[in-house]
Amino acid sequence: MNVYRPPLDEFRFLLETFGYSENVHSMERFAEFDLDTCTDLIESFATYCVDVLLPLNEVGDKVGVHFDPEARSVTMPEGFRDAYQGFIENGFGSVPFDPEHGGLGAPFCVSTLASEVMSACNKSFSMCPGLTAGLVDALEANADEVLSAKFLEKLVSGEWTGTMALTEPQCGTDLGLITTRAEPEGDHYLLTGTKIWITFADHDMADNIVHLVLARLPDAPPGIKGISCFLVPKFLDDGTRNPVFVGGTDHKMGIHASPTCVLNFEGAKGWIVGEPHRGMKTMFVMMNAARLQVGAEGVALGEASYQNALAFAKDRRQSRSLDPKKQDRDAAADNILVHPDVRRMLLTVKSTTQALRGLVCWISMNYDIMHHSADEDARKKANDLVALLTPIIKSYGSERGFLNVSEAMQVMGGAGFTQDWPVEQYLRDVRIAMIYEGTNHIQALDLVGRKLPTGGGRLMRVFAAEVQELLTPALADERLAALAQPLAKEAQRLSQTTMELGAAAMADNEVIGAVSSAYLNQFALVTLGYIWLRMAKQVVDLPEDDAVRRSKLQQARFYMEVVLPEAGTFAKRVKVGKGPVTEIDVELL
Repeated sequence: MNVYRPPLDEFRFLLETFGYSENVHSMERFAEFDLDTCTDLIESFATYCVDVLLPLNEVGDKVGVHFDPEARSVTMPEGFRDAYQGFIENGFGSVPFDPEHGGLGAPFCVSTLASEVMSACNKSFSMCPGLTAGLVDALEANADEVLSAKFLEKLVSGEWTGTMALTEPQCGTDLGLITTRAEPEGDHYLLTGTKIWITFADHDMADNIVHLVLARLPDAPPGIKGISCFLVPKFLDDGTRNPVFVGGTDHKMGIHASPTCVLNFEGAKGWIVGEPHRGMKTMFVMMNAARLQVGAEGVALGEASYQNALAFAKDRRQSRSLDPKKQDRDAAADNILVHPDVRRMLLTVKSTTQALRGLVCWISMNYDIMHHSADEDARKKANDLVALLTPIIKSYGSERGFLNVSEAMQVMGGAGFTQDWPVEQYLRDVRIAMIYEGTNHIQALDLVGRKLPTGGGRLMRVFAAEVQELLTPALADERLAALAQPLAKEAQRLSQTTMELGAAAMADNEVIGAVSSAYLNQFALVTLGYIWLRMAKQVVDLPEDDAVRRSKLQQARFYMEVVLPEAGTFAKRVKVGKGPVTEIDVELL
């Protein structure tokens, strides 16, 4: 049994809350995409996902992909190729891209909300167009006119798909250790080496697959400064096979219908993207958008799991309510929704999922602003917010997503642990999100080690000003004050923690490694509090009996009083410093 309805009303609510019409639709580039057009587009996309992709989710999980070692190729589960062809024929793969290359030209924030539905319906499938979108972004930012003309239109249409080939057997996070070589030959290069864990490195859904590959030129300096970026297609212009072959597929805990491959480059032809030895610049364009999408995956599977858990809870009867007035005397037991702890679990999932979705929406709108606004100051501010909050979305979104799926399973008891419901698959599928596109600890190190010091703390000041601008009137509004006060307290504590951490890190860099993950989680909880206060402000003027107003204010209260206090625990962990971690005898581990 699978219960899932796309939260379309919630999407529109968030676009309204964060000022889509004033901040995005007002830009010349998006003049044709008013709020009604955007919601219609998302609804059309969502309908396809529910009707076509959702029924394939269980099939993909149970059947998985097939690797033929003789042909060195991968075949997708039955139904996936047809689903993908329908996906591109409907133009869903081209939604956010430049019309100059055949795209629809819709805002990034709209495609990001739509992608949540795709991930909820079929996470394995969603990774293919997601990677292609990242490759398009990287080429639009860094490819020359020749490469753009050769590759972009086919990638934008979805006729060709893309991958990101970084990791090698000896290196993952530390990409300075890569050894794949690129030898110049005429107008191209010949690449030799092995990449591992390459998502959708091979499949039978599209006519061609284009790999964005990190490799070293013969004169490359050592380390990360010696990495260049190359485009390597599976098939060349004349239809011949480029010698890049699958060496095997990984057998994974989840995402079974997403092929994860060893990829061997055996003198494969490739073309350099951007400047020599500046490959990480190109790769980070692809990875930054991908990190936001990974956080949204936690939202997607948290939402899908919540809906299944709620449907189960509404039918399940066990034990009696602790309040005699709530007991159903016409039945042998009460519905489990009468039990406070069941409500606590459901509310934890719902309140954090909705806040994370709001954060994703807000930052993806800033993504549009930083790329397309005519206002230079607005672009700079948006760029600072995106840079600061992307690692938080990726890390906390994926971590809380996993915890939320697990909590939904707990609501369902033994039923959630079985394959009669999809939640056990969601738990397996979402776990990878904490690992790929930069592990969550790497996100924390990026936040503390790179983002906080930028511009002498400029990014943090921009965010703090946003929070204070919201808090000042809210604290003076009797309808919002009870929600604003806990946020004000934790925002002040975050400011203090940030200053103390900065001082400690200046004295000893190892402190960052010990406490950055705790700091990121403290920061994330405060950020979600900010999102909840913005949502509460949006509804507070509605009639008191309005269902949306009641729901949002009740959830905001739950978040501020029950979830947000977790930030204090993380702050205490940061304050402890590195001692309990680094002073352990390694031989006793």
